[in-house]
Amino acid sequence: MGVVSHAPEGPDHTYRVRFPDAPEQSFRRAELTIFKHVQADIPGGPDSTDLYRFVIYRAVVGSTAYGLAHEGSDMDRRGFYLPPADLEWSLAGVPEQLESDSEEVYWEIEKFIRLALKANPNVLECLYTPLVETCTPFARQVIDLRHIFLSRYIHRTYNAYVLSQFKKLEQDLRNHGQLRWKHVMHLIRLLLSGVEVLKHGFVPLRVDQYRDRLLAIRRGEVPWEQVEQWRLSLHRELDAALEYTALPEHPDYERANELLIRARRLAASPDYA
Repeated sequence: MGVVSHAPEGPDHTYRVRFPDAPEQSFRRAELTIFKHVQADIPGGPDSTDLYRFVIYRAVVGSTAYGLAHEGSDMDRRGFYLPPADLEWSLAGVPEQLESDSEEVYWEIEKFIRLALKANPNVLECLYTPLVETCTPFARQVIDLRHIFLSRYIHRTYNAYVLSQFKKLEQDLRNHGQLRWKHVMHLIRLLLSGVEVLKHGFVPLRVDQYRDRLLAIRRGEVPWEQVEQWRLSLHRELDAALEYTALPEHPDYERANELLIRARRLAASPDYA
């Protein structure tokens, strides 16, 4: 096995291949096998398009769910899928997520649960959006237990993500004099959401109270200094909300584990297909 160090410009030339314990050698295309293509021949690997029929929960999130949609806004859908056990157990396995495009993403049930336990905002919003399009009986069990994923991790996850993203935005502003104002708007919205989750133990999606102010940010009409002031005040609110929150220190790992085992048993049942 080696690594291609030089690819030819035409079919009449050779590839140069570097080996860990030998000098480079030259090979024609017919003499080479691409390891990734060999892996694709492992039996049991499903066509990813076939897996969409196992999506058991589908919901609308994003600008439509936030009340921030405008003409031309995309319809963002998220959810989770439960593949049959034979596919999950095969050598090829199944992908952790299905993604037809940037507006439609479905996580495999275990990945979804693990992300929820880490207080991933995209997953938590998926659990709490009222705009549900597909929800099987088992998916309803997950939704009914969505509160088990809420914990004080909200503070750490939301805070750290916004801080890291604003650092990158400041670099963009210094280096290029430009900002992705839509991204700025959603970061402020995320902080607003985090404060509400810590205060009330519920993940809000609609931001009607702040809609005009957020859309003004999106349009680039709010000076950066004012955005920064709002962001810093929201970080302080997030810190204060953590001090008084009724949320537990950690999510309920035991009940989340029970959910996952229940899902695996369902996927292994003879009538699941």
